[in-house]
Amino acid sequence: MRKKILAALTAGLIALTSFGTVDAATREEVAAINVKTAADFQYWNDGSPTMQAIVEFVEDVTDPNSANYIPPEDRIATFDMDGTFYCETAPLYFQEMMFFHRVFEDPDYTAPKEIVDKAKKIYPKVLAKQSLTPAERKFHFEGLTKVYAGMTPEEYRAYVRKFMDTDEIGLTNLKRGEAFYLPMVEVISYLTNNDFRVYIDSACGAMTTRELIDGVIPVEFDRVVASDFNFTSTNMGKEDPHDHFYDRHKEKIVISGKPLIDNAKTLKVFSIINHIGKKPVLAFGNSSGDSGMLEYTLQDNKYRAMSFFVICDDVERELGNLKRAASDKALALKRGWQPISMHDDFKTIYGDNVRRTK
Repeated sequence: MRKKILAALTAGLIALTSFGTVDAATREEVAAINVKTAADFQYWNDGSPTMQAIVEFVEDVTDPNSANYIPPEDRIATFDMDGTFYCETAPLYFQEMMFFHRVFEDPDYTAPKEIVDKAKKIYPKVLAKQSLTPAERKFHFEGLTKVYAGMTPEEYRAYVRKFMDTDEIGLTNLKRGEAFYLPMVEVISYLTNNDFRVYIDSACGAMTTRELIDGVIPVEFDRVVASDFNFTSTNMGKEDPHDHFYDRHKEKIVISGKPLIDNAKTLKVFSIINHIGKKPVLAFGNSSGDSGMLEYTLQDNKYRAMSFFVICDDVERELGNLKRAASDKALALKRGWQPISMHDDFKTIYGDNVRRTK
């Protein structure tokens, strides 16, 4: 019944295509990306000025004879995830789409009628990339945790892992667990191999982010700074966690269902200060939600610093929006962030056989 509901909501809004040979990079292939020098880049267009800017920066600040030399302990780089090195357009963020899967398709879960009814109303708008009202956005955001209340962290991560095997909407031959921008993964590898400490500073849920990158992106879990889940224990009830004695023999930690503790815009700056403790010298983002860390990186930095802004301007290999892309590029240039054009800079995005379906 749930699949019929989802199919009815999706019909007429998504152009489906038959799937042939899958040429998207597998998670194993993404994990194997290893860039040590400029000559190792494979997924950027030859002569890309953006790639050249990244390489020039790294070669400059890692040269002990350069006036701009940065010691390894201060080589901090921060990356947003969704839209910066992972797909956010098909048609929305990973965990936002997983919410609909949970409500409409999960045979082991029955969502409250109120959630189902509201989800039915907003799902067609999400598919059509129409703006949600403030009330609809609030409902969707709160649902990201509410529908997993009572799950242990391990159960939630397993759920994320299972959802990763589903198809992206609007792009051919691409699973959600494979939807990494190959050129940007090369940048992460390149920085890691040149003694940069790479952190992910994301608004996505921390557990979701860690599961998506696990075994694929060379970033340790303790370098993931993201929106925190609220937890409780199976025996805590209404007791304050400051007062509760956790008994390992009698209870488990579970998701409380309360909203995520968001990590966006200026909150990303606070996260850098609280969790990293050093100012980045490189920052990569793609939206106004990343503006905080992009600006903070460039503000009164004692080292040479750069901020980069990924522009989703490819309408054949990605679900780009040219109007938004033009606005984003104008913002980047105004703020002094180096634009990264998917259309102009990327030789491929996900793999050569991943195309837009309409």
